[in-house]
Order: sequence, then C-alpha cells, then structure tokens
Amino acid sequence: MLARDEDILKAAEDWRKAGRGVALATVVETWGSAPRPVGSNLVIDDHGNFLGSVSGGCVEGAVVTEAIDVIESGRPKTLEFGVADEAAWKVGLSCGGTIRVFVEKVE
Repeated sequence: MLARDEDILKAAEDWRKAGRGVALATVVETWGSAPRPVGSNLVIDDHGNFLGSVSGGCVEGAVVTEAIDVIESGRPKTLEFGVADEAAWKVGLSCGGTIRVFVEKVE
C-alpha cells in the first residue's frame, strides 16, 4: 500500500525533528509508460529508511542511494531513468517509459 502525501510529508517533518538527515524525492516529469505520476514523493532518511514511492521496483533503491548522497552533500540532483538509459534495465525500469526525479535535502 502506498503512503498518502500527508503521511510522507509528516514523516519528513518528524524525522527532521528527531535529528535525522532527510531528503525528499519527487517525480517531476514522465514520458510514455510510468508507474507513478508527476508529483509522487519518496522521503528518505540518512540511514536509508524511506516512505512513499516514485516508481516501484528497483528504481526506488537507486533513488534512496542517490538521496543519501544528497543528504551528505546538501546538493540537489535530478535523476533520469528510462529504457534508453542502460541503467534503467539495471534498476528494473523496463516498462517503456522514462521518469525524471528531483531529489533535495529537507532543512
């Protein structure tokens, strides 16, 4: 079951208040077949805990890994996954679409 947007943002707020490093990943663009729509969120803490979904499957694992880097560096990233990208097959995005995910640190 997917978490509601309110649950995801509440988790981000609670994790920050608890002193954790937190990042928020948001689907900002999709082309073709994509498992989650624009606006879908995933919140990640500095230990790799997460809530929500930006794609499903192994893409989430790749986003979590990149989010931990964003938390450490403080620099946002835009990630792109798609069938034309060799990495897409590695992370399980073989549905024929492309997604772009913006990852930012929550302050």
